Amino acid sequence: MHCPVCGEKLALFLHNQEGLVPFCKHCEEFRFPQFATAVSMVVVNRAHDKILLARHKGQQDYILFAGYVKKGETAEKTVTREFREETKLNVVKYKYMSSRYHEPHNVLMLNFLVVAENGELSLDLSELDDAVWFDFDGALQAIRKGSDAEAFLKNAITELKKQ
Repeated sequence: MHCPVCGEKLALFLHNQEGLVPFCKHCEEFRFPQFATAVSMVVVNRAHDKILLARHKGQQDYILFAGYVKKGETAEKTVTREFREETKLNVVKYKYMSSRYHEPHNVLMLNFLVVAENGELSLDLSELDDAVWFDFDGALQAIRKGSDAEAFLKNAITELKKQ
């Protein structure tokens, strides 16, 4: 790890109650880890009995809809913007569910359960190859195994079955 300000190699030092935190000896500053923030969406229809999964360009597995939070944007705004950009459908309502840190991409994923309006899907073909409405069992079969998306999906299905 290197300092994002001066490029100096960081060393771990004890910081009050924070524990070991990267420290820049050149800047004499603690440098808390920086990472991107994104939203992940388990999208359901109004009847709450179908889940919409997407297949990104060149991928074989289906995953959840997702997108990065832009600077100055709230996670809630990102949910509505990203879903509309990728499907041309509006979000009727949403509920925050949970979060997970995705280490391979250095991203904090904020997961939402999203209800989509009824209507014709019009996919952004520059990002997506396909999107399909699945029943719960079909969604669990189609989702990438062992992924954060699978964990979020299982959590959402448990919540939906309580309703």
